[in-house]
Amino acid sequence: MRILRTDEARFAGLPDYPFAPNHLDVEPGLRMHYVDEGPRGASPVIMLHGEPSWSYLYRHMIPLVANAGHRVLAPDLIGFGKSDKPASVADYSYGRHLAWLANWLEQLDLTDITLVCQNWGSLLGLRLAAEHRQRFSRIIVGNGMLPTGEAPVPAVFSIWKAFATHSPWFPVGRIVQLGTDRTLSKAELAAYEAPFPSAEFKAGARAFPKLVPTEPGTPDSEANKAAWQVLEKWNKPFITCFSSGDPITRGGDRHMQRRIPGAHGQPHITLRGGHFLQEDSPEDFARIIIDALKSEMAA
Repeated sequence: MRILRTDEARFAGLPDYPFAPNHLDVEPGLRMHYVDEGPRGASPVIMLHGEPSWSYLYRHMIPLVANAGHRVLAPDLIGFGKSDKPASVADYSYGRHLAWLANWLEQLDLTDITLVCQNWGSLLGLRLAAEHRQRFSRIIVGNGMLPTGEAPVPAVFSIWKAFATHSPWFPVGRIVQLGTDRTLSKAELAAYEAPFPSAEFKAGARAFPKLVPTEPGTPDSEANKAAWQVLEKWNKPFITCFSSGDPITRGGDRHMQRRIPGAHGQPHITLRGGHFLQEDSPEDFARIIIDALKSEMAA
């Protein structure tokens, strides 16, 4: 496996991203970067990004939650952000991403976790929570789901999958802007492009759409069905925090609210914004997390 590493100089002076870097090897010679802010002794809040973003997506939320007294960890998935990037699309699989994240989780020995996840962060995070349920205490999902391949795929996703697979042009900043209601500044767009100095660094971003289980019977379809069997007995708090303007995940929140016992009676909310609600409603999204933790501490 040929591994690429983005030069740290490309991340110099990013707007609103003052966080010290942290790294762990999740397999020999493969380094994962993560943000780790707030008191180390506090219960961890893990913020998982998706496609084609990185921990920069959570830059406005991390300080708010950390300043409320919580330890916030935001890893960059392998192939994204400041993490190492295997150079071939074939190097990436759903199972491999899960193994890398599970290794990171176990090396840090995190417990009593609040999971915050969106987009592919949900496809990975919900599986991770189901497969390591003793480590997780609550889940907050924004614009994400755990597909099994049994439901029809929105047409917009099929178009996106074809684009990611075949287009010679893959403008990461523009893609994030398309999923965001507010206009990102030139510096913010550049920050989303920073991990990818050339096309060969984008294999992980191109791989993700093809890894979504879109039909029954695939290995990940079966594994996700097994995870759903755990989630259908999940009695710990489960909160959905979707946005009003996401054509891909719309309705997924109600589906999870019906199927997951821990979702009953929780303060589910719909926020204003597009697919990347961390860009459109970061303060409100952070408030949901802080309030959920506060109400449980008081209980």
